[in-house]
Amino acid sequence: VQLQASGGGLVQTGGSLRLSCAASGSATDYYAIGWFRQFPGKVREGIACISNVDGRTYYDESVKGRFTMSRDYAENTVRLQMTGVKPEDTAVYYCAADFTRRKFGSDTSVPLFGDVWGKGTQVTVSS
Repeated sequence: VQLQASGGGLVQTGGSLRLSCAASGSATDYYAIGWFRQFPGKVREGIACISNVDGRTYYDESVKGRFTMSRDYAENTVRLQMTGVKPEDTAVYYCAADFTRRKFGSDTSVPLFGDVWGKGTQVTVSS
């Protein structure tokens, strides 16, 4: 069970970046998969997720309208397309899969979850 995140780097304010998270093994049998980020000295927070329970995609209000999460079934990969990035998006980004069946009830926030985590990828937005 492995997740591998990639695609981080340096981008200018207002630019775009696409992160990918490849799942292998039984990591494909998840109930939900999400993207999270962690600022220095802060707790990791959820920003986007796809639920296999209801088929919906959820976003935190901080990224809604700017980031888009998608899934490529053929490649067992989820992606996070980041557009209109801001310096406050600078963080380490992680993907995680959840094998606990849960209900996501908010359209403006994503809870912290994840039984299997990939290594983080650094995103730095220059001003």
